[in-house]
Order: sequence, then structure tokens, then C-alpha cells
Amino acid sequence: METSPPSPNWPWLPILYRPQGGTSRSTITNRGGQSVPRSPYLFRRVVQLYAGLVLYGASCALMLRAGLGLDPWDVFHQGLSERTGISIGMLSIIVGALVLLLWWPLRQRPGLGTVSNVVVLGLALDGTLLVMPQVHGLAAQIPLLLCAVVLNGAATGLYISARFGPGPRDGLMTGLHRRTGRSIRLVRTTIEVTVLGTGVLLGGTAGAGTVVYALAIGPLAQFFLRFFSIPASGEGPVRVAASQPERAILPQ
Repeated sequence: METSPPSPNWPWLPILYRPQGGTSRSTITNRGGQSVPRSPYLFRRVVQLYAGLVLYGASCALMLRAGLGLDPWDVFHQGLSERTGISIGMLSIIVGALVLLLWWPLRQRPGLGTVSNVVVLGLALDGTLLVMPQVHGLAAQIPLLLCAVVLNGAATGLYISARFGPGPRDGLMTGLHRRTGRSIRLVRTTIEVTVLGTGVLLGGTAGAGTVVYALAIGPLAQFFLRFFSIPASGEGPVRVAASQPERAILPQ
């Protein structure tokens, strides 16, 4: 008995589903019976996804070791860690999973990148902390912070350009944007200010590094999104970051 092929909207479909019969190996079949070109860049996309997530977790650990302030979500994770004794990487995984549960009422659909983001990022963060000692003195702290912020921007460009779905926190932002009708900027600012304030109250570290991150991550991510852009099947490079804010993945 034949079963209907799964929806091609799911990003891991080319790996899990191999059409049978007369369909070419270079195509997959959607629910309407149409042949859809299989991406020739799948291997590169998978490599970019996991390289980006590992580097993102490592960059968060470097910011933590610099000791000059963290990004808003890691201020929250660090504050929880101070209160619970659970590692910051493990708390990143737990919080990411809880945020992912909020996708259900928002009717968001997770992708491979979404689930991988929850797990890989936290493991990479804790793994880097195990091998990276705390640094002391501004002569070491400032360069380490700047390297961490640039690495974070590059990691963002890598994993988002892979097009396997947004991270749980970004998906929460876009889901609230669609449900409330409020602008991306307003929704994102509200979420991050709330998370940052809660993290500070819990004992997380906010400082000059938090400000540097907030000012630099947008332009850096915008640059690296273009730099690591992967062409779609049969097309030129995908425009993952546009010059107009309303057409960009990350608002300017």
C-alpha cells in the first residue's frame, strides 16, 4: 500500500525521504505530485548549520570568560545558574526547550535547525568553558570580548544561512510578531529587555560587553548572512539579508 510522501516544507526531507518509481534522484515529489528540485548544497548546509551552532556556543563561552557582560539571554541563563547551581550550558538547553513549547500556541513549525539549536549550542557552551580559563585584566578581557562578538556574528550568519529553521528564541519573536501584529523591532526589544532585566535580578552579569554586543551584533550578522549565503537550487544566491529592514531576517 502506498503512502503519501511527507511535506517538502520540512528541511530534513531530502535525507529521510527517497522517492520511488520513475522520479529522478535530483528531485523529490511534493503532496501535489509535482517534482521539486533537490538542493545540490545539502551537505554544505548541514555543515554550516552545525559549525555555526558550535561556534555560537563557543562565542558565548568566550564572552562569559571575558567577564565584561553577556548578551541578554545569557545574562538570564547565568542568573539562573547562580541560583540553581546548574551549568549555564545545560540551562540554555532547558530554557530553549521551554521556549520551544511556546511555539505550539503560536503555530510555529520547528525545523532541524531549531531542535539542533536547543541541544548543540548549550553543549558547545559548556564544552568551551571546560577548556577556556577565566582571563583577568582589561588588556586580555577586551580583545577576548571583541573576538567573541565577531565570532558570534559569524556563527549567526553560518547557521541562519543554512536555512534549516530559526532558533527557538527567534521563532518566539517572529511568532509573537505574527500573532500580535506588532513590529519585529518592538517584539524583539520587549523580549530581550524583559530577559535582561530578569537575568540581572537573578545575579547575571550585564556590563560594557552587553552594550557592545547589542550595538555590534546586527551589522555583523547582516554582513555574515550575505557572506555565507547558499544559493537555492537552480537560482543565484539567496537573499537572506536585505537592505530594507522589513525584508531582512535580522532587523537593522
